[in-house]
Amino acid sequence: MHLHAILAAVNRVQQGQRGALMPWSAVALGCGVALYFALPREPGLAGYGLCVCAVAVGLGAALWRREGLAPMGFAVALVACGVGAAGLRAHAVAGPVLAFRYYGPIEGRVVAIDRSATDALRVMLADVRLGTMPPEETPLRVRVSVHAASPGTVPTPGAVVMTTGHLSAPSGPAEPGGFDFQRHAWFQSLGGVGYTRHLLVLLEPRKPGEARLFHLRVRLSRAIQSRIPGQPGAFAAAVLTGDRSGLDQRAVEAMRDANIAHLLAISGLHMGLLTGFVFAVTRAVLALVPALALRHPIRKWAAVVALAAGAFYLALSGGNVATERAFVQVAVMFAAVLLDRRAITLRSVAIAALIILLHRPETLVSPGFQMSFAATAALVGVFNAARDWAWMDRVPRWGKGVVALVLSSAVAGAATAPFAAAHFNQIAIYGLAANLLTVPVMGSLVIPAAVVAVLLAPLGLSGLAFALMERGLRWILFVAERVSHTPSAVHPIEAPPAGVLSLIACGALFVLLWRGRARALGGLPILVAVVLWAQSDRPVILISDTGGLVGVRETFERGLSRTRGNGFVARIWLENDGDLADQTTAAARPIWGADGAGHLTRIGNWSVWHGPGRRAAREAATACGQADLVVLSEPTDDPNLRRAALAFADLAANDTPLRLNDAHLSGCLVVDPHVLRATGALALNPTPQGMAVTTARGWQGDRLWSSGPR
Repeated sequence: MHLHAILAAVNRVQQGQRGALMPWSAVALGCGVALYFALPREPGLAGYGLCVCAVAVGLGAALWRREGLAPMGFAVALVACGVGAAGLRAHAVAGPVLAFRYYGPIEGRVVAIDRSATDALRVMLADVRLGTMPPEETPLRVRVSVHAASPGTVPTPGAVVMTTGHLSAPSGPAEPGGFDFQRHAWFQSLGGVGYTRHLLVLLEPRKPGEARLFHLRVRLSRAIQSRIPGQPGAFAAAVLTGDRSGLDQRAVEAMRDANIAHLLAISGLHMGLLTGFVFAVTRAVLALVPALALRHPIRKWAAVVALAAGAFYLALSGGNVATERAFVQVAVMFAAVLLDRRAITLRSVAIAALIILLHRPETLVSPGFQMSFAATAALVGVFNAARDWAWMDRVPRWGKGVVALVLSSAVAGAATAPFAAAHFNQIAIYGLAANLLTVPVMGSLVIPAAVVAVLLAPLGLSGLAFALMERGLRWILFVAERVSHTPSAVHPIEAPPAGVLSLIACGALFVLLWRGRARALGGLPILVAVVLWAQSDRPVILISDTGGLVGVRETFERGLSRTRGNGFVARIWLENDGDLADQTTAAARPIWGADGAGHLTRIGNWSVWHGPGRRAAREAATACGQADLVVLSEPTDDPNLRRAALAFADLAANDTPLRLNDAHLSGCLVVDPHVLRATGALALNPTPQGMAVTTARGWQGDRLWSSGPR
């Protein structure tokens, strides 16, 4: 009886949600993908066997009690499918990863071209050859930044180039719990990253018929930039072809600070604007022919033409993850048109999410996926609810477009704000105003002019369209520049603790998808997440994974041990602190004092000495007499210090708090490259029991993409 009562209660709840359960299928699949990435180690054959059993049990329960158990049974099956799909994808993209620092000849076929954060030309190479390295140990792909004064041969898609440079394995998180570049690189089959200061030499030109779309994209990008000079031309190339190699970092940073950087990415906005424009124009042209308009489904014909235009746009732009996601979303929408269904519903959003998660499960943990679907789901939910708003009927027709623009910008900004703050550690104060000033220009001028220019280019009549496009892009860049230079345009935000974004997402999904007054309960996890975020504390001591940089936080400011070196790690630490200072400013703070070849500081009862370089390694024994913790960027040969390093590694591996009396072996505890290869970056926090140590490798777990000894 007790079981029957529970099933009856569950059934009553499900009946109240009848017709609104389908979107939860995407949530269940996403939970399975998230569970895979949260596991401390790879599932193994037993784990995947358990997933198969869970799918069988879930489907069996759904078929056994369709009324009472079907939704829950399907949910269990989808969660298990999410774990399995993510695991299969991780094994499918597996490839060799460099196990050592490599210097020598680098040869490969060009498959991607872009720019690094320092504006250096960067090429992705496939079919890689590294000197005499065996093929089974050679990465499938490597990425090389060209820091030469001249790159030499301008790389062309499909061409085989060669240079001499440095390569190493993709680095782990800059701090425990931070962005995991190793995981990101794993799903790109990227086994080595590095740089060269030499020229790129052409070994073999592109073969006829090879990389046609890539070659067409580069040719089109160069043609556009020849017609539209300067940064507007580079912006136009990025919008039409996805080629950002012409954009300088100043323009990109300005757009990011103004919260309009999404206009650069070929994502849902661009795909929606382009396919919507093609759909509207095609339908209008067909409607001019009465014989067609009265006898044939011209709306469906227009949907097919728009879908074909979107597919061509996807192929031309290189088919990156963001563009694939955007195409799937518009494809689902136009498929609904072809099937005489409502095109813009939460069901269509859920179908798009299901397709993307099954195709590329790793996108779930990316900012693009989270922000894109947060904005799309929020917009669909709000505008569906707006149909019942009585006051909208009193708004004049000309004013409804203005209301829709302001409402869509506000809703999308509010939906993506938590994810943007968590991933990019900043909130653009004037982002709503910047979007109101630029998005209409992008939709009404830039994208239509781009379509017209592409259509008229073969006839040599695209001049006027390119001129209009240039004016629109100059306006967008002008707005970005002015807004980003406004005082207090950007408000820094500390990185949230683990689990905060998950709580926000769960609460928002419940509010959006649940029917009835109980949806208000979704506000509770959001409130808990806000409280946890507000009360979170950043690590007091951070040590980079090379030992080349140490940061100590006092009175809400972090002092860095060096003014130069490990610049990327320094920027990540300061951004996660919510600190707008650069490395030089942070290093000038009166926290560290010079001490021989190193620097010394004190945190409570602890003294920390950081010594970069070989000279510091030789002075480490002396420093050990006056410091409790010694951090080195070069290994030491002193046997006492080596034992001290092993003692530290043992304590860190077992999550044992460090105590001052643990330094009895040699007078201190030592962190050197041998330790850091096993632990990754370190975070230390004073506690009543001593000093708590958190390792980046511990956060990563024993996964396919995490390399090195444990």
